[in-house]
Amino acid sequence: MQDSSQKTIVTYLFDPLCGWCYGASPVIQRLGQQGDVHLALAPTGLFAGAGGRSLDAAFADYAWSNDMRIEKLTGQRFTEAYRSQVLGRPGSRFDSAATTLALTAVDLTEPQHELDTLKVLQEARYVHGLDTSAVPVVEKLLRDAGLRAAAGRLAAGDAELLAANAARIRKAQGLMQTLGAQGIPALVITNGQGSRLLRGNVLYGSFDSLLSQIGSA
Repeated sequence: MQDSSQKTIVTYLFDPLCGWCYGASPVIQRLGQQGDVHLALAPTGLFAGAGGRSLDAAFADYAWSNDMRIEKLTGQRFTEAYRSQVLGRPGSRFDSAATTLALTAVDLTEPQHELDTLKVLQEARYVHGLDTSAVPVVEKLLRDAGLRAAAGRLAAGDAELLAANAARIRKAQGLMQTLGAQGIPALVITNGQGSRLLRGNVLYGSFDSLLSQIGSA
């Protein structure tokens, strides 16, 4: 067994409502299974709270057009259920606050399931057409995944959870600023030589090439 202190730390900068992050999901899931990598999730809060907005027809058209580009490049599905039930509801919120908070709740209670939970939340929206901007929807997804403690904390919105969530977002935003990240998704590679940024385009090519870039000094 490899000593965890010898693992390369890969910090994943993302937002649960970022379509390009969903496009990178298969690669991120695979990266999380690598024995010599410790993958740390770092939600940036890009579309949370003040970064969110109300959906209207113009934004829905823009989002769908962008989503089709992502699907063509990555093979990740954006279904008609998502188009009609999520994008097709003018006035509903486009806001990642609930999903970001849910991931922090899982991190506090059962951190080994956080990466799986991210996939569940992304697919709930883009495949099954559920409104993951709504706390009750996200709470039910957590309960259905057997994450009852996290679901309870999300519903309660307790002070410790809110503080931990805010701290995670501040840390992620600080990394972006320090390393000059212009957008998400992105990776921060930390090893004995320090920390460096890999921009998101590395997540849409060869997995072996990605591993090579992660391993480069």
